[in-house]
Amino acid sequence: MKYLKVLVGILLLGGALACAQNSAPLPVIKQNGAVKQLFVDNKPFIMLSGELHNSTASSAEYMKPVFDNLAALHLNTVIGTVSWELIEPEEGHFDFSSVDAQITEARRTNMRLVLIWFGTYKTAHSSYVPAWVKADRKRFPPMVFNPRPDRRTLFPLGALSVGEGGIGALSPFGQETLKADAAAFRALMRHLREFDPQHTVIMVQVENEPGAFGDSRDRSPLAEAAWAGLVPSDLLGYMVQHKTALMPELLEIWGRNGYKSSGTWAEVFGTDERADEIFMGYYAGRFVGEVAKAGKAELNLPMFVNAFLVIPGLLPGQYPSGGPVHRLIDVYHVAAPAIDVLSPNAYSPDFKGICALYARGGNPLLIPETGAVAGNLFWAVGHHAALAWSPFGSVESLKPEGQIGAAYRALASVMQQLTQWQAEGKVDAILVVDGEDAKPISLGGYKISLVKERGFMPALEPQPAGQSGAPAPAAGAQPSTATPAPLFGPPANDKRPFAIVINTAPDEFLFIGANGVPKFTVNSSGPANVAVAAKDDGRYENGKWVPGRRLNGDEVGQGLPDAGIGMLMIKLVRFD
Repeated sequence: MKYLKVLVGILLLGGALACAQNSAPLPVIKQNGAVKQLFVDNKPFIMLSGELHNSTASSAEYMKPVFDNLAALHLNTVIGTVSWELIEPEEGHFDFSSVDAQITEARRTNMRLVLIWFGTYKTAHSSYVPAWVKADRKRFPPMVFNPRPDRRTLFPLGALSVGEGGIGALSPFGQETLKADAAAFRALMRHLREFDPQHTVIMVQVENEPGAFGDSRDRSPLAEAAWAGLVPSDLLGYMVQHKTALMPELLEIWGRNGYKSSGTWAEVFGTDERADEIFMGYYAGRFVGEVAKAGKAELNLPMFVNAFLVIPGLLPGQYPSGGPVHRLIDVYHVAAPAIDVLSPNAYSPDFKGICALYARGGNPLLIPETGAVAGNLFWAVGHHAALAWSPFGSVESLKPEGQIGAAYRALASVMQQLTQWQAEGKVDAILVVDGEDAKPISLGGYKISLVKERGFMPALEPQPAGQSGAPAPAAGAQPSTATPAPLFGPPANDKRPFAIVINTAPDEFLFIGANGVPKFTVNSSGPANVAVAAKDDGRYENGKWVPGRRLNGDEVGQGLPDAGIGMLMIKLVRFD
């Protein structure tokens, strides 16, 4: 018996050690020097990602070749989906096979996974709730809208809407809806804790584009009672305490009624669509935040929620009113403290503007959906230290030899150094947009620009993709710098000048990008003139710079390639 007890003890100890060895540190978002970064396995990690089509992950067979293609594109992260209707087809009975299949594929292809919780809300509708939720309109009450012809949404979303075969959107004021959604999400996170101790899954998106799509606010009986009541003290208390630091859009709406510190929603914010949007933002945010809180109680992964963006010229309700749009950043910080990041679905042609609006108030930039436009990737990562950049849908069919594949390959090769340089404040980006008064960036004592021109003599023959020295345009031709469009359409090479610029050492700069020649002027004390001392194309391998050609003589003026993605290391010399 003594020996049996010893043997059992040894086996239990071995099992505990094996469990400890198979577990990994939790991913976390934290400040690292000059930037906030996502840490995975205790190392900074930029998600070079792509989001699957909504239905791809529902079939393990369909999904497998998709993961193979994404791995060939040099993605390090896939954004997949979890459908409430699939994991809880009967209340209280769970089936996580669709989740496990995604985790298995991510491990097989050596990628990380972000999961989108398609719970109560998907594009401000409730199409992914289980049949037992859809069938019980009393227990799970819907939003109620005033039918107004002038409030037609941007697009009707067909079968998601009532009368088109869908159920519309459930109300965020339905407590049974919140309870059921939170319970299902908590079960999902508990399963991830048990099935995925190595944290293949590194983040979770909670719901998808919540808000009221069709009216500026929910007008169900529960919502009307809340509208008639007092603005919650946590929101007003935060606004009073942080008045000097509030987003200007919220401050404007609050100020037009005299910055009241108490009162009903109408008394504090007014009665127009903008007031309705703040009201919906608080309660939609609280719904999302409570779901996230329930999940984090099981597994404290970083969590985010995404926004269907404000559409210029349209009113709240013509886009989802109350979603985490840029002017509600403060509202969501109060209503949903368990949410770590508010993220834009960045389909706007004004990509730079959208990034700037979301990189405010301590909110790190994370782009879960966008078009496959390479220059935007370089701007987000280089200028804003984005945690992620992710083309939606079309990424499944991109070719590894295309521009996005080349971009991911180049950035993956320098990932470790890039995240360190970001923390040290040595990274910026250039993206020259048509019609923009492109100002040079200031970095390392220089003003730096990227111009669409070549040296005084063209290269004699085309260079391989990914190398510098592509042929100059024909004499008299005006190279296009137009943004590839449409963002939802077939991807095309981005012809705009763009680059991530890194000050790797004094008077030394690494450029990663395409379509332009770097130019420098002095922006610090010392000798007033600057010249290129050495210009090499090349690549990174195993964290080390591997120089290629020394560009001199007839090719001294050459820059980043017009096809593919290239790297240039440039050393400067100052003189009087």
